[in-house]
Amino acid sequence: MLFQLRDVTKRYKQVTALRGLTVSMPEGAIGLLGPNGAGKTTMIRTLLGLISINAGEGEVLGMDIRRKRLDIRQATGFVPEDECLFPGMSGIEFVGYAGELSGMRPRDAMQRAHEVLDYVGLIEARYRKADTYSTGMKQRLKLASALVHDPRLLILDEPTNGMDPKGREELLAMARDLAQAKGMSLLFSSHLLPDVEAVCDHIMVMGGGQLLASGRIDDLKRHEGRQLMVRTKTGQNEFAQALKARGLEVEPKDDGLLVSLLDGDGPEYLWRLASETGVQIRSLLPRRSTLEEVFLSALAGAGQSPTPGSPTAGAA
Repeated sequence: MLFQLRDVTKRYKQVTALRGLTVSMPEGAIGLLGPNGAGKTTMIRTLLGLISINAGEGEVLGMDIRRKRLDIRQATGFVPEDECLFPGMSGIEFVGYAGELSGMRPRDAMQRAHEVLDYVGLIEARYRKADTYSTGMKQRLKLASALVHDPRLLILDEPTNGMDPKGREELLAMARDLAQAKGMSLLFSSHLLPDVEAVCDHIMVMGGGQLLASGRIDDLKRHEGRQLMVRTKTGQNEFAQALKARGLEVEPKDDGLLVSLLDGDGPEYLWRLASETGVQIRSLLPRRSTLEEVFLSALAGAGQSPTPGSPTAGAA
């Protein structure tokens, strides 16, 4: 098990950030979703042992979150959303220092710093002052500092914020490589659903300091039994008109038609109608929910609504 929390509560004066949060997530790449104020950042700080909780218990990588805080941090890499670079320090110095903070000997930390800076594409800029780096370079540098001690768990908090499209794709490719090729577990918090879907195989959705939904993305994106995606070889517009004439709802989508069946009808009705109208169907598949719909459904089920900055499928 990657981490599990049981009835965790965290209060900041009059604000309750976590309300009896109970969650258990397996090893792998986990996407963390939720609107602003959902408690995502507080949960991350709880996992890292950076704050004390008011109630509850849990483990990260099998280590108790109350009694093994330092051990957890030594086994975890963290890429924060906020700026965390030291003015006047070069890239190689920053990453080497991060290695020493995690318990590495200075020589080992510096050797490893060269390796991870090469991995993130900053080897040519390693002796430049970090505060002269571009936004994308700073994000890569934070990733390198989180990887220097070869953590078992890597936590990334909005890692692609402020990056241009090319830099964003490159960082996502590195995250996929770490999770899939190198077997590192990730907790990937982002408001960009395409980023989460590109990297993660599991998600957890938070709202109001509680868990609203969790599971494998493929399982949560359920089949919608009454809706079918239809693609034809020819005559798609004519087929759409024939369907509408029989009272079916039809919506052009991508390169096909999203058809809502009437009660009592099944896929065979569409095959029969296609034969009657001389249209050849190329593919006919049950429609699957999108990750955005999974997210919105989880919020709606808890009586919540998205806030500015919440995940959206079209954000880029």
